Amino acid sequence: MLFNSFIFLGLVFLTFILYYLPFLSKFQISILIISSLVFYAFNQPILVLLLLFSVSINIVSSYFIVYGKDKYKKAYAIAGVVLNLSILLFFKYSPLFSKTFFKESSSIGEFLLNMPLPIGISFFTFQGISLVVDIYKEKYFNNKDIVPKSFLKHSERVLFFKGFFPQLISGPIVKAHDFIPQIGKKQMNQIKWESFFKNIITGYFLKMVVADNLKDFTFWIAFPYFQGQSSITLLVMLFGYSIQIFADFAGYSLIAIGLAKLFGYDFNDNFNFPYISTSFKEFWKRWHISLSTFLMEYLYIPLGGNKKGKIRTYINLMIVMFLGGLWHGAAWSYAIWGSFHGLALALERFFSDKIIVKTTQFTKFIKFLLVFGFVTLAWLLFKLPNIEHVVEYIRCIFNNFRIGIDIKKAIYILLYSSPVIAYHVLYLLKKRSKYESFFKYDYILYGIMLFLIIFNSGSSGAFIYFQF
Repeated sequence: MLFNSFIFLGLVFLTFILYYLPFLSKFQISILIISSLVFYAFNQPILVLLLLFSVSINIVSSYFIVYGKDKYKKAYAIAGVVLNLSILLFFKYSPLFSKTFFKESSSIGEFLLNMPLPIGISFFTFQGISLVVDIYKEKYFNNKDIVPKSFLKHSERVLFFKGFFPQLISGPIVKAHDFIPQIGKKQMNQIKWESFFKNIITGYFLKMVVADNLKDFTFWIAFPYFQGQSSITLLVMLFGYSIQIFADFAGYSLIAIGLAKLFGYDFNDNFNFPYISTSFKEFWKRWHISLSTFLMEYLYIPLGGNKKGKIRTYINLMIVMFLGGLWHGAAWSYAIWGSFHGLALALERFFSDKIIVKTTQFTKFIKFLLVFGFVTLAWLLFKLPNIEHVVEYIRCIFNNFRIGIDIKKAIYILLYSSPVIAYHVLYLLKKRSKYESFFKYDYILYGIMLFLIIFNSGSSGAFIYFQF
């Protein structure tokens, strides 16, 4: 069920009405759970059983970490994490294992290759891991305040935490210590309406006007269509895809954040204007923040972070980004993408220790171009999971100068990319006091965005991160 479909809007409207009816107030969590299961079951009802199985693992392991015998608590925590990862590995990476270790004609290879990919499995698996680890560490909250003695009530809370529909399919990855303390009765007068509308309008604008229009032109990046395009057109299309993937995923995240506010819950920001970054470290503090902070808290720091020497720090960065890349999809191209980012982070850290460059506007601009160029080129591994096609695309960039530029593609890509460029520029201007008065009239911008959503949306398409 797409966020930009009328049936989804109908589900949200009905849920909202029932959720805030006074005589149903004690059933608020149950209402959201039912809506979430309907949302998840809409396209593939059978996969709800997998979601419920995943939830049950976290219910049992987290409950017994708190109320089981002390000598078994570590075992419950390990079992919870291992089972969560086992489900993810089996359902998401079976095709990769098949292609890597088996012949497609073999019975095992064919079985693994045809394994269905449950939508959102990467996201709700990580949430389950955060629940088990947070409760085991008891770092963020008193467990008995968070995990009720009633097993039934605990089950309801865990199902709600993992299944809450705004973030169920594509995040943001909501960590247990951020979400569970918020669970409670909500009142309509607590809704942050201004924040809700701003997030929703910006999110739908980025998705429906920017990303959905751009996809019709970045489609030609696919093999073999790109081979007949000029070098300039190839670069413009790649730039457009970089803008598209940002608008698509940031748009989804903003819609999810806005919808959560409608029901009284706050999600952390998932994007913070990443395309103004002047370092790879800064980029990963601004891009897909819920994933980068998850990897930081639950993988990088447990590996030792930067506390065990420089060489170990570089290795840890490579491991984390390799696994972060592989998290995105069952293809080695994603692992290579993550490895490229890990190498960039490690080299940046190495040279920052050796070379001190005076910070000026010029050097910041050069760093921005370097980071944006690298990030944009790396997105090819998302658009073209076949490594040979990526190599061929780059070869065509260097060899197709004699082919004439496709003016129509270039104009439309630049036109629909311009709102994202303006989005980042306005953020930079907003930080300067002399432009503060301009932003008193930002409601005009939201009015324009709403108008364009209604009259200039592209053809509806699934969110790119649904595949992850």
